[in-house]
Amino acid sequence: MKIAFNQTLKQSTLEKDLELCEKYGFDAIELRLDKLKDYLTRHSINELATYFKTHHLKPYSLNSLEFVTFCDDQSYSTIKEELAFLCEVGNKIDCDTIVVVPSFNVGDYTIEEIKKESIRVLNNLADQAEQANMRLAYEFVGHPDCCVNTFHQCTEILEELNRESVGMVLDFFHFHSLGSNIEDLRKIDAKKIFVIHIDDADHFPRGYLEQSRHRLFPGDGAINLDEILLALKEIGYDDTVSVELFREEYSEWDVEEFIKTAKEKTASVVGKHFNLTVC
Repeated sequence: MKIAFNQTLKQSTLEKDLELCEKYGFDAIELRLDKLKDYLTRHSINELATYFKTHHLKPYSLNSLEFVTFCDDQSYSTIKEELAFLCEVGNKIDCDTIVVVPSFNVGDYTIEEIKKESIRVLNNLADQAEQANMRLAYEFVGHPDCCVNTFHQCTEILEELNRESVGMVLDFFHFHSLGSNIEDLRKIDAKKIFVIHIDDADHFPRGYLEQSRHRLFPGDGAINLDEILLALKEIGYDDTVSVELFREEYSEWDVEEFIKTAKEKTASVVGKHFNLTVC
């Protein structure tokens, strides 16, 4: 199993994250759109591509196209422009996966209407992405305000969509926060999981958890990480997990100490069940 780092620290830059993730033995990094655009004000895409060719650290995903469902025309036009940009970057740095996030507070839509809209949007975006040999990872968000907020709901969308270039993001926090069913995870084809985010959570009631306030380092919280990791092992998943730690108080940490701690804690949890890549 490989371990990746998601760029969640407001106080850091892509240059610093690359340096420290390489130093502490991460295998991969998720490039966040805002950090990437900031980097490109000082460097070229070719410089980034050269970095990945000459270092152990590789790109895991491009993160993310957000709030893609139930958009007005102007918002959707911006999403399509960002998709084109991420496809260009992905092709140059050899990263073929883009995370896609459904919308929040969309109003009174039924599960079936949300499924229909998700399929419509994902098909449209995938038509564009496939032209650049890119694929999309749809991320359900375990919060009551998100229109796609459970593992089961997301898998139903993907099953009906039935498109090889579209899979899912499995985030442990989102899986836990609204009580997704571990038996559903044991039934999925592992090939449909394109990205995994590993994290932990404070011990609060379901539906109350917020990722900017309640995420924790793996092993520090209430999520049954062992159960989820064992289920992944059962279905044959053995690719990459990416530690994603949105939590406001983490913005006060020293960047190096945070990245070092994230690697150590993630490796400790994952290493109980999977062989880890040795740098």
